[in-house]
Parts: sequence; structure tokens; C-alpha cells
Amino acid sequence: MGKLFVIGSGPGDPELVTPKARKAIESSTDLVAYGLYLNLLGAICSGKSHHDLPLGEETGRARLALDLAASGKTVSLISSGDIGIYAMATLVFELLDQQLQGLEHHPEWLNVEIEVIPGISAMQAGAGRVGALLGHDFCTISLSDLLTPWDTIVNRIEHAGAGDFVISFYNPVSKKRHWQLNHARDILLKHRPSETPVFIGRQLTREDESIAIITLAELDAGDVDMFTLVSVGNSESRHIINGTKEWVYTPRGYRKLWSPTQHKESA
Repeated sequence: MGKLFVIGSGPGDPELVTPKARKAIESSTDLVAYGLYLNLLGAICSGKSHHDLPLGEETGRARLALDLAASGKTVSLISSGDIGIYAMATLVFELLDQQLQGLEHHPEWLNVEIEVIPGISAMQAGAGRVGALLGHDFCTISLSDLLTPWDTIVNRIEHAGAGDFVISFYNPVSKKRHWQLNHARDILLKHRPSETPVFIGRQLTREDESIAIITLAELDAGDVDMFTLVSVGNSESRHIINGTKEWVYTPRGYRKLWSPTQHKESA
């Protein structure tokens, strides 16, 4: 039997691909991914058999990767960001689970050696571009109701807002879906100030990257597309400006530990 690497390739900048991911891709005979992800990786993918399945064929990609590995090949199944966050890793294990329950008919999958290699997520890349937005408790919520009922998503937004979590919204809009983001904004405005900083990052770390820091009250779905990450600070997140430099950070509470003596010495 072969081996299947389940790889997160990072947000797009080749320099943010981890050394372990590079080594796994280099050792693979076959690469399975949405074509854009292979293009972003560049020369590291040369000399390999490419299996490019379009968006919407995620289950097909996972099945193909398992089939190739079961045939004895060394395969890399690749997603951008971290493959365990709204990505392909869960599909691989869901298919294996189905096989163990007798709902699939691919016993050869169970003999495949699998290694999951995490990558830098979009929310990590975005937080780093503007400072330290994820400095305290945070969560991610996908606004896509393709696989999750909208009522469930609303419930999660309500509780994340009440819990004062920094929230990174994945899949904020799509070609057919624009209203959810504004609805999420209105829910959060019940729980945190209108001037709460919001980070909008499009095509993060890629050549056409664009970044904006706005307030929660200014957030509008019309300024966002399907290639955009939206991260909303909590009630204590701070937007600071030093000349032409802007930063957003979320304090964790270290200041409470500063004694008057320490503060005086550091002043």
C-alpha cells in the first residue's frame, strides 16, 4: 500500500509553506488538489502527476487521493491554508469512517498510511498582517449554509458574540449569497461596540493582496467577496495608529499583572 499526505499549503505565499509540507510534496508521485493551489505552489509541483478537480468536487478529490494511495502511490492531497480547517482532511476521515461502518466498498483504503500536515491558516496570516488580533480567545465561523443550516450558524454567532470571542468569518459571501454577513454584523452589534475593529483581508499573502481595517458598524457585504477573510475583534480589541502604520491587537490582560514598580521601571 502507498501513503497519503494530507497537506495544508498555507495561504498562498510560497515562503509560508512549511518545510515538512515541502518535503512531503517532493516525495510524492501524485498531487491531488484544486488547480489554483498547485499553481500557487509553483516549481515544487513539477515532475509530479497532477490531478486537478474543480471546486465542488471535494468528495471526488478525497476519493481519488485514497484510491491512488491504495494502489501503491505516494500521494499529496493539498488544500490551501490549514487542511484541517474547513478543508479536505475531514472528508478523508469521513470516508474512512463510512468504510468502517460498511457504507463504502473500498476496504483497501483502510490499509493506506495517512499523515496530516497542518498549514498556516488564513486567519493566522491575516492576524499577523495587522498585528495580534487573535491575542485572546477566538473562534471561526463559516457563513456558508450549503452544508450547515442557517439557524445553526445564527445560534453560533449569537453565542460567540455573547462570549465576546474574536471571530474570523470564513466563506463570508459567495456569488449566490450576500446577505448573511450583514446579518452576522447586526447580531454582533448587539454584543460589542460599533467601533470594534474589523480586519478585511482579500487574497492574503498573494500578489493581489488587499487589506483594510474598518469598524464593525462600517462592515458591509458589498465590500467583500469569496476570496476574503473577515475577522471581527472583541470588545477590548484595539486599533492603534503610529504614523503610516496601523495595527490591531486584542489584549489578553497582562497589564493587570504589571505592578506599580514594574510600570515605573519600564516608563
